[in-house]
Amino acid sequence: MTTHTAVIDHPARRLVVALPRPYDEAREHYETLVPEADLARFFQLASWPATLELAEINAPHGFMRYYRSDITAVMAGSASLWKTTQYMMGNHTIAERMFRHDPSVMLHAPLRTLLYADPDGDTKLAVDQPSLPFASYDNPRIADVGRELDALLAQLITLLGGDVPSQLAT
Repeated sequence: MTTHTAVIDHPARRLVVALPRPYDEAREHYETLVPEADLARFFQLASWPATLELAEINAPHGFMRYYRSDITAVMAGSASLWKTTQYMMGNHTIAERMFRHDPSVMLHAPLRTLLYADPDGDTKLAVDQPSLPFASYDNPRIADVGRELDALLAQLITLLGGDVPSQLAT
């Protein structure tokens, strides 16, 4: 058995999008648009078609929340006063279309997102552009899904009331 070590550089682009709502309202809106994944129901399903069907229901805008951390509470008592919530959002039925070609794509799925209020009280959404790390797998099918995720992210930004960065349109 031969072992092979690979070192792969990939670009990253952080998108920081201003949102029109105050932080607490933006957080509530985000969590409505990106509902919590109903993992208990997913784990009960006996077939992939049933999983796909539930994902359509659970993720009306393409994404579900797999994780949420109230960073504000975690940092309580520190000198850091940011209002911040971290999320992992994605859709495992979309990720599967990449996973079947290379399981290491799961390093980048689900996507990490961050909602926060800046020092002026303006709300921001921060997220790395999905297509860039997925393009590094040198597989056009994975890259295509990465661009699809860019489009879903652009749609989410629009629904949140933000201006879609031009980089998501390419």
